[in-house]
Amino acid sequence: MRIGMGVDAHAFEKGRTLILGGEEIPFDKKLAGFSDADVLLHALMDALLGACGAGDIGEHFPDNDSKYYNISSVKLLSDVYGIVKERGFLVVNADLTLICEEPKIRPYRESIKSRIASVLEIETDLVSVKGTTTERLGFTGRNEGIMALAVVLIDDFPSS
Repeated sequence: MRIGMGVDAHAFEKGRTLILGGEEIPFDKKLAGFSDADVLLHALMDALLGACGAGDIGEHFPDNDSKYYNISSVKLLSDVYGIVKERGFLVVNADLTLICEEPKIRPYRESIKSRIASVLEIETDLVSVKGTTTERLGFTGRNEGIMALAVVLIDDFPSS
């Protein structure tokens, strides 16, 4: 078994399409980034890649390659899961935390969990998605952006 940890942060910018965990969240800002800036899935991808010793998302999907411009992070997560499987691992569980004052994640938690579980080929109850604030401290507390943390456990394919 192996554990991986991922961290990502993106600043807010003007816009109407905020993507978190592959879901469109109604909000008056979006996250700045080269792809869809899905901070939650970016942290998850880095955790998965780290757990299987495959580097980080910047190595696999560089932000100077135009084919990744505005790409869906759900597509990238699927590609990352392919790397995990190629290296002989399956995901046991994923624990994800969004750090922001707003938007509140609770109304979207189940749909985010379902989407992630589907891509990772695991049961929904093996994906945890939580939100927390920093009590108005730091860049997230000033509502300048969102940070995400992810921890995953992977294991070898079962022997047959």
